[in-house]
Amino acid sequence: MDLGFIAVLVIAILAILGVFIDIPIISDYAFWVMTGALLLFLGMAYDRERRRKRNKGRSGRTEIHKLEFGDIGNSGRFNCSTLMPTSASADRDRECLAPLGRLRVGVFAGSPLSMVVDRSSAETCGLCHDLGAEFAKRLDVPVEYLTFQNIADVIGAMKAGEVDFTVSNATPARAADVDFTQTLLSLELGYLVPARSSLTEAGELDRAGVRIGVTKGSTSERTLPAKFKKASVVPAENVRTAIEMLNDGALDVYATNKPTLFEMSDSMPGSRVLAGNWGLEHVAIAIPRGREAAMVAVRGFVTDVQSSGLLAQLEKRVGLRGAVAAASR
Repeated sequence: MDLGFIAVLVIAILAILGVFIDIPIISDYAFWVMTGALLLFLGMAYDRERRRKRNKGRSGRTEIHKLEFGDIGNSGRFNCSTLMPTSASADRDRECLAPLGRLRVGVFAGSPLSMVVDRSSAETCGLCHDLGAEFAKRLDVPVEYLTFQNIADVIGAMKAGEVDFTVSNATPARAADVDFTQTLLSLELGYLVPARSSLTEAGELDRAGVRIGVTKGSTSERTLPAKFKKASVVPAENVRTAIEMLNDGALDVYATNKPTLFEMSDSMPGSRVLAGNWGLEHVAIAIPRGREAAMVAVRGFVTDVQSSGLLAQLEKRVGLRGAVAAASR
């Protein structure tokens, strides 16, 4: 109960006493005016001081929040304080991009573009994995990783509203199902051959009997059949299956982006990623369609990680080999 209300209540009580009890000082009109004015002044002064202390406490918490994010920025991680939106827009973006109160990041194992396990530290990492964690921090929500067999399954889950964030090759076919930011980075597409292979260059692949593996539902599966007239294109469920098929002789070569090929080659002694490339993948962050109101925040995130150097740091951390130089993106 604030003092202004108390003052009014006291004046009312004294007024009643002045009517029914003959007390000269209480009946004196000047006394009433002075007493009422004094109490109201004290009440308003108290309320002003209380509001000042409350606002000071709020600004103190905001500064602590900025310092925490500033420390992250000084260590080379994502600096949110430079991009912190107003409270209203932050709440709107959070509700739009993480409607369940957590950011559901769709990943698949075997590609540094998505998710891998570091062989030396045994830590889980990956470009999508780590960027998802950074973006969740910006939204001030926890991150949840949902693992799928391949990127096609991730996109399907996002279309169904089960995934909030992923990183993918931004093809026109996928853009019909999800919304993409501007290009995050570009990757060379190439070929991997096992140690026993006599193939030495891409020009030798289009021969009868050569089996070229691709990931099921991938852009490579849709693109390569038109490129090869004699060789056959064989889908594999995921990267792990493709490695087994190459080792068992069920495949002669595997085609996908070079970061994935180099990651595969690390577990296949003697295997080789052939020189040259057969194209580029233009990779972007994907979010479900219907969340266009928050796309500005996601595009701003892409711009920041590119300009701040965080993207280059993450590429190095996750072992992303085969990315096109930043100046050429």
